[in-house]
Parts: sequence; C-alpha cells; structure tokens
Amino acid sequence: MKENVPELKLGIIAVSRDCFELPLSESRRSALARACGKKGISVYESRKTVENERDMLAAVEDVSKTGCNALVVFLGNFGPETPETLIAKYFHGPVMYAAAAEDSGKDLIHGRGDAYCGMLNCSYNLGLRKIKAVIPEYPVGTPEDIAVMIEDFIPVARAIIGLSRLKLITFGPRPQDFFACNAPVKGLYDIGVEIEENSELDMLAAFKKLDGDKRIAGLAKSMVEELGAGNPYPNLAPKLAQFELTLLDWAEEHRGARDYVAFANKCWPAFPAEFGFMPCYVNSHLAAQNMPVSCEVDIYGALSEYIGACVSGDAVTLLDINNSVPADMYEEDIKGKFDYSLSDVFMGFHCGNTPICKLTKESNTGMKYQLIMNRTLENKGEPDITRGTVEGNIIPGDITFYRLHGNADGSLQAYIAQGEVLPVAARSFGGIGIFAIPQMGRFYRYVLIEKRYPHHGAVVFGKHGKALFTVFDYLGVQDIAYNRPKALPYPRENPFV
Repeated sequence: MKENVPELKLGIIAVSRDCFELPLSESRRSALARACGKKGISVYESRKTVENERDMLAAVEDVSKTGCNALVVFLGNFGPETPETLIAKYFHGPVMYAAAAEDSGKDLIHGRGDAYCGMLNCSYNLGLRKIKAVIPEYPVGTPEDIAVMIEDFIPVARAIIGLSRLKLITFGPRPQDFFACNAPVKGLYDIGVEIEENSELDMLAAFKKLDGDKRIAGLAKSMVEELGAGNPYPNLAPKLAQFELTLLDWAEEHRGARDYVAFANKCWPAFPAEFGFMPCYVNSHLAAQNMPVSCEVDIYGALSEYIGACVSGDAVTLLDINNSVPADMYEEDIKGKFDYSLSDVFMGFHCGNTPICKLTKESNTGMKYQLIMNRTLENKGEPDITRGTVEGNIIPGDITFYRLHGNADGSLQAYIAQGEVLPVAARSFGGIGIFAIPQMGRFYRYVLIEKRYPHHGAVVFGKHGKALFTVFDYLGVQDIAYNRPKALPYPRENPFV
C-alpha cells in the first residue's frame, strides 16, 4: 500500500535587512539548525540568505531543488518585509515565520537584530498580500525556543500538505435519517480537497470483479493472524480481504492528480445483504494504515480522521458521541477514583471500525457481528451477513475529540476537546470506551448541540489540540470551539443556571 500521509522535508531560510549585519542573521540561522539537530529534527539549512527579491527567488529555488516541502523563514534580524513575505508566495508548501531574540545584554550595538520589531512588519505584509503562514503563539526566541516551535510546526505542516493533495472518495448517498452526515461539499473545495462521489453499485461491481484474485489468500492470512484467538469467523477473511483490495485498487486507479486518499462509504442497510458481511473490520484495518474509511458516508468525518492521521502519524477512529454513563456505573467505577463529575463522562461507540491496535487486549476483543443490524436484518438469529465488526474496549489514555464540519450554508466550523479514555470497562458491545472531558456537559450543550454538530466525532490518541487548532486556523475556519472552563461562559450560556 502506498504511503498515505506526507513525508516531511523541512528547510530553513534566513532573511536579513540590508542595513543590518548579514553575518548576524546567518550565525543565528546556523545556531538554530544546530538546536534542531540536538532535538533530532532534520532540517535543510539553505545558505541563500535573503536580502532582496532576487535572493528570495534563489533561496526558494535552492530549498525546492533539495525536495523541501515545508519551510521555516527565520528573521535573524529585522528582515526585509517584501522579500521575506514573498517567500511564502513562491514556495509550494506551508511556511512558518519565527524571529531571533537578542543574544546578550553585552552586545546590543552591532549585535542587536531588532527581529522583535521585524515580526510586526512581516505579519502586516503577509496580511496585505493575503498570504497564509503559520506564526507561533510567541514567535520570538532563542535557537532552542524556536526549535520547539519547529517541532510543533511539523505535524501542522504534514496535515496542510496532506489536505492539499487529498481526494475524498465516497460510495453511496448518506443513509436516510442520517442527515447530520449530509453536509455540503463546497467547504472541501474551499480548503483544496477534491472529492469523487460514486454509487454503491460501483463498489459492488468492483468487488465482484476481484472474485478469485490471487492476492486475496495472502491478505486473508494476515488478517486471521492479526485477529488471532479473538476471531471466531476465520472463514470470513477471504471476503474481507477481497473488499479491502477493492478499496485499495479503487484508490490507486482513481486518485488521479492527488497523492492521498480517504473514503466515506455507505455500510448499511443494503451493504451486508449484497456483500455478505459488514465492512467495519476493513475500515479499521485501513485506518490503521493511515487511510481512514468513515462509515455512513460521513464525508467530513473522513476528512477529520485524515487530518488526525497526519497530525499524529498514528491510527485514528470515528465514533458516535453515543450514550451517557449510567449513574450506578459512575458510582461504582468512576466516582472517587477519577476527578470527573457524571456530566463530564460519556461513552464513545461505533459498530466496529476502531483499529484493533487501539483496543485493549482482553478476551472479549476481536471479530464480532453487528448486533443492531442483526436485529433488523437477521431477526436476532445466527449471525451471517452481519459478521465483520471488530470490537472491544478502547485503550485508556489521553485523547483529543474533534471535528471539522461543513454547515448547511457551506461554511466550515470545528471543535476540539482534549480528555482521556478511562481505564473502566464499558460493559457493552462495539468498539467502545468511557470518555472523560472536563466540563463535557456544558460543551455538549453549548457547542455540540448549540452549533448543530452531528453525532460523529473523530478521535486521535494523545493530546493534539494545539496542532489541530493551528491547522483549522490556517485553513481559515472562523469558528473553532473548545471545552471552556467553568469560569469562561459560552456566548449563549444561561448565566442564571
């Protein structure tokens, strides 16, 4: 399978205003490159320092020839406003700007660079030219400080590049009564993402075309090995392998001018009857390989998952913000053990699309059947066509729950909430976990309900809110919500409660 997230090659270009000492900017650039090396950050240090527009063209050509796809423009001194901002215009990837702090109080005559002042003019000129760039929270610092900023920039740059080369492929219309997933696609084009929408019949025809394909046996064998003892249906593996190959072939044949692919596919009610299984395990297996496949044709869910895969470099999942934790269960398993109220916790669930690497290694983890579909399609009988989910408790630890979403009017909005999955058994079916987010009750009411978000949320494992916020801000999302502390009310929160 082709790598589905960008590999980053980072370059650094120093700039220098011609009335300042050029060696000052260059020596500070070299110190920054050394600081990056100490942190294990690989950077290409361009020797083309920019003082004018001709230098700018030469520097951009230099970093481009070496394969750099993301760039740090470093103000080693005040910097030339026009050339330094044009770097971001002519360079083909995301750019971060940062400036050097003064080195020592013992050298503030010839050794003073005034980059603190220069960043103001840099920002002003970026705005004049409507050029997008990443500027850290406090973009002035020592080489060590800026190396940390660059470390934070890397996952952001990876996501920006990935989105610029992403094609979202869908199969089937959104299910009836799932209008929450039926969001306008205009927002995708606004951020540079391509979309290809197909019929479920296209998928079925492509699947049948692979009957007897020689690759099926090998992939089926690896699936059985991955699931191990937690798989009571090893005979289902060839069908699942055939379906995964169907999606992989489609991605390769239809990616067109794009490098990366994510899917949003219809998975019920017709799918199990026509294909003979549920696609959940395959969705999870591809998500583990950084090719998210959202269920229920949730286009913005797939988009959100892909952003999380780029930011984290890890497997992600898409879950229903599903059900409350019963009070008796809270009293028994959570109260007094964890610092969360009953309204801070909820259960995140989906039928079985969470990668198995993100499920606990317990006896009940593994291949199952879709209980809800079994009720309606097999009358609660012996499961056959509803087999194919992968289920278990989601691993405990830090998470970020988030979503980038398209409103009915075509605009984009997003939310980000950091929290954790508690080490408490969910006592239920599906891929499921007990999630704890500080002030979740208020966030649920005044963000998720108030702003009319759908029931699907993406989950990335770890605390990645900082990078996600920067990505959404870079994309121009005006409304980025988060779980506010109690002392900070939401705009429409009732002050008398």
